[in-house]
Amino acid sequence: MTSTRYLLSRIARAFGIYRRNQRMSEAAAETHLLREAEVQLGAVIWERVEPVESLAADYWNLRKLTTEHKALAARIAECQERLGKAHEERAELLNVSSEPELKLNEEKNEIVTQLNKLAVRRAEVVAAAKEIRRTYDGLKVKSEVLASQGDELKPGPSDLEQIQSSLTQLKTKFAALKSERSEIATQIEAGDNQISEISERIKELKKDQYSLASKAFQIIGDANKDISTHRAEIGVIETRMIQLHGVIGRHVSRNASTDPACAEAAKGHQGLVEVMRALRKSITLNHKLAEN
Repeated sequence: MTSTRYLLSRIARAFGIYRRNQRMSEAAAETHLLREAEVQLGAVIWERVEPVESLAADYWNLRKLTTEHKALAARIAECQERLGKAHEERAELLNVSSEPELKLNEEKNEIVTQLNKLAVRRAEVVAAAKEIRRTYDGLKVKSEVLASQGDELKPGPSDLEQIQSSLTQLKTKFAALKSERSEIATQIEAGDNQISEISERIKELKKDQYSLASKAFQIIGDANKDISTHRAEIGVIETRMIQLHGVIGRHVSRNASTDPACAEAAKGHQGLVEVMRALRKSITLNHKLAEN
């Protein structure tokens, strides 16, 4: 709002053109811009306002807050470094197998391969034993049938001896297969026990890894908690610093034309000071036009 616009608005008001809501809205927007400009000016000149007596307390409070802000920022950086290392350690512990664990897994895989071969052989032995049993039962029936025939149809001694010899051989083969099956079962049981033992050893190694990883989790939790706390503290400090920047910017911009110390502090930012002076004037004129 310039002086010319104010004059034209006053004339329009005399003719009944009254825009109170528009004037209040413009005044509110300009006030918001003025506050932002005061904070901006205060942020860039606060280190030069020590000679301004009325701003001494604000200056030293800002010095203190700035020191605290830097200390908290350093703590956050340290926490983030600690957090990054803990994440790397956790990932390494959980995703990378140790050398003892790799050796145990290799040993376990070898035993599993052997057990698979034994299982195949056991199936072959069982199939061969069934075939021998079927042949034995057939010869046994044949022997009984031939022995029950009449004298004129009875086979000679050599025939019965041959059948008996075959039965004896089948018994021997069956016994050998049975013995082999028992031996294979013993080997499989031993292999299963070995696998169980190796699995327990691997589990123990995993427990150790997860125990170490849990320490990393604790570090991660503590670091995140510390970072959140420090950020909250920084937020409080930054809010207070913005308030003090606004106080300094407001005082210097209002008194730059009358106080040499303020003029010296605002040196190099005269353009911003003039804009702020214009905003104050416009806000005042808009409020006047909004009055009943």
